[in-house]
Amino acid sequence: MFKKILSYALIVLVSFVQAMVFHIFIFPNEFAPSGLNGICTMIQYLFHFNLGYMYILVNLPLAIAVYFLVGKAKAIRTFVYVTVFSVFTILLEKVDLSAFRYLTDNGTSRILGPVVGGLVVGFCVFLIQKVGACGAGMEYVGLLVQRFHPHINFYWFAFALNTVVALSSYFVYGFKIEPVLLSIIYNYAGMFIRDHNLYNINSFFLELKNQKSQ
Repeated sequence: MFKKILSYALIVLVSFVQAMVFHIFIFPNEFAPSGLNGICTMIQYLFHFNLGYMYILVNLPLAIAVYFLVGKAKAIRTFVYVTVFSVFTILLEKVDLSAFRYLTDNGTSRILGPVVGGLVVGFCVFLIQKVGACGAGMEYVGLLVQRFHPHINFYWFAFALNTVVALSSYFVYGFKIEPVLLSIIYNYAGMFIRDHNLYNINSFFLELKNQKSQ
């Protein structure tokens, strides 16, 4: 019971941190992150419709499908993350975070925004995966794809979508190449820190298992 409470507490904490990252590093620097989050971010930029509302609307049908077709526990924990992240994103819009937002007037240091944002969010996704949830959005889609078509390499599909998001940001953010580059940097930083931690954890447990078998 305590372990379950701790896992949900971690999900809430990670959701808050990720919402802060969006308000401090992503929104001010006007670029789109990866996957469905990137699409929602661009819609928010164009139509001023808060990402938090869109994120719940997009993930709700996916969560229901994963609940019935893949696994109840993962669907529930992931949607808790989606809901809490969305609520924090909506609430933080009403908070004055100008003292914390990372943005330079001339853009000379703007590259640090997506680097730090990507690293933090990548680590957040890693933590969420360790407590039996996933990053929602495209990872929900990935679970459904693997359920019915396990032979399909979903990572190539995700890569293609992230590429489309990055290229689309050129048109969304005023026909500028900088948002495209920032999106690519953010995605690479996030994938690097997530995969690096997953590799180290898996290697540690594999080594521990080998030591016990000797």
